[in-house]
Amino acid sequence: MPDLTLHAPISLDEASEILAHYQGEARAIAGGTALVLMLRQGLIRPPALVRLDRVRGLDTISIEDGTLRIGALATLRDVAASPLVAECIPVLAEACKLVANVRVRNAATVGGNLCEADYASDPPGVLVALDARVRARRGGQTREIAVADLITDFYETSLAPDELVSEVLVPIPPPDTRGVYLKFITRSAEDRPCVGATALVRLDGDRRIADARVAVGAVAGRPVRLPEVEATMRSDGSDSDDLFREIGRRYAEAVDPVGDVRGSAAYRKEMVEVFVRRALRAAANGEAGARKV
Repeated sequence: MPDLTLHAPISLDEASEILAHYQGEARAIAGGTALVLMLRQGLIRPPALVRLDRVRGLDTISIEDGTLRIGALATLRDVAASPLVAECIPVLAEACKLVANVRVRNAATVGGNLCEADYASDPPGVLVALDARVRARRGGQTREIAVADLITDFYETSLAPDELVSEVLVPIPPPDTRGVYLKFITRSAEDRPCVGATALVRLDGDRRIADARVAVGAVAGRPVRLPEVEATMRSDGSDSDDLFREIGRRYAEAVDPVGDVRGSAAYRKEMVEVFVRRALRAAANGEAGARKV
């Protein structure tokens, strides 16, 4: 690992100022589960690292005005083990339990996971389906960005070089909403997903679809969500396998998948169709949470 200048600010504003000084060349570090590997492999050679672990108040999890607020430095294990998250958004808690292994989850942070923008990660797609936003701070100014707009491509985000995520804001779905995340893996149990399909479904008293959302992760540079296809489910309203099969087909047609060691682009297209359909059916049947398949 090359020699680095190490900074340890005690506030986000101070951290932002340091990053601005290096004009985009320095890197912020939280859990370090991805960044340290890239440093060791020589994939990046920043002149400085800006530690965020001394910034207080960024690891809390709370509920305020119908929104789950997750501090950027809360670890994936914190989210997975939180009674608040398990009660109000079980699909998010369960999805975080599926990331890598316990050693990674103990160190990796929610903010770091999103800012790394790794396409083959579990939480981003789930958060896109949940309409989550991040709060980001830069030069004393704060803005909110939808997670769907935060991740722009493979390992790229819409953040400015000196902008830092402070928390993730997740609207709590209505209590009769069921959310399911299916993590399809093709290699070891600890591997990253080949396809990650998230479905949120709310049925009315007649078992017709009142609301439905779908996001697919791990297949392209950013999670894929198709609001116009979701609208088709709401307008159709039927809780039918034919409808869910059609939704899966339309997602498969829309994605431009990557090919890697977990699966070719053509294979991923086929699996998108399969797992979108299965996730929708599971949520419509009242299942909630996440599982490997």
